Amino acid sequence: MVGSPAWAQAVTNGSTYKPTLGQMGKDVMWLPTPNELVDKMLDMAKVTAQDLLYDLGAGDGVIAITAAKKLGAQAVGIEYNPKLAAYAQTKVIEAGVQDKVRIVQGDIFQTDFSQATVLTLYLLPEINYQLRPTILKMKPGTRVVSHDFDMVEWEPDAVTQTVRARAMMWVVPANVAGLWSFKPGHGAPFEVRLQQIFQRVGGVMRTGNQEQALVGAQLQADRLSFQYVAADQSIHTVKAMVQGDHMLGQDISLGQTVDFTAQRR
Repeated sequence: MVGSPAWAQAVTNGSTYKPTLGQMGKDVMWLPTPNELVDKMLDMAKVTAQDLLYDLGAGDGVIAITAAKKLGAQAVGIEYNPKLAAYAQTKVIEAGVQDKVRIVQGDIFQTDFSQATVLTLYLLPEINYQLRPTILKMKPGTRVVSHDFDMVEWEPDAVTQTVRARAMMWVVPANVAGLWSFKPGHGAPFEVRLQQIFQRVGGVMRTGNQEQALVGAQLQADRLSFQYVAADQSIHTVKAMVQGDHMLGQDISLGQTVDFTAQRR
């Protein structure tokens, strides 16, 4: 525990400990993320002082420290190896960011990181895959950035690269799959059945006995948008904010805006 006598002694020991490149941890070996890529990862995630960043497999703490020192973010590093965790904590103290950064010695599969707004990873694809169900339950809009390794069939929203390495970012999407009942402020109600594969969405709209495929459906975090053609052939643009099993939004056409609510059935 940070602040306990045992942790204080571990940190003291950490000041004399020197990690070795390639040393094995619980599931992965330790290889530090290059500083240039750290900067690109944080830039890609648009980290600010309002963020809480969790670094899973924190190693020497470089990502958490950089996020705090350069961008003012609060950060928590989770590191399984107790000696490496203590070493990372000495780096936090040396950097003078102990008011913003905590290094926790623990297992990433047994530590709660659900409050993070940014998640950084340098893990193997199979570990990312195991973490994926937990990540997808996090708050929509959480940014997840991985050094080198992907999320299998979950396509990244953005990719960046240096000469030596690459990073990928995913934005956690809201869960929108299912049948939704839309109730406009005025006009006929309609139903939309949405299908979803991660951030990719599509579906059909039903009004009375008429069905049509949605056009240009997009999901960005908790923001859903799509278009449809009304009976009078006017094109309508729907923009909604997803809040669990509810949506609030606007239906825009021919310069007119109608508010609506929607409920998942």
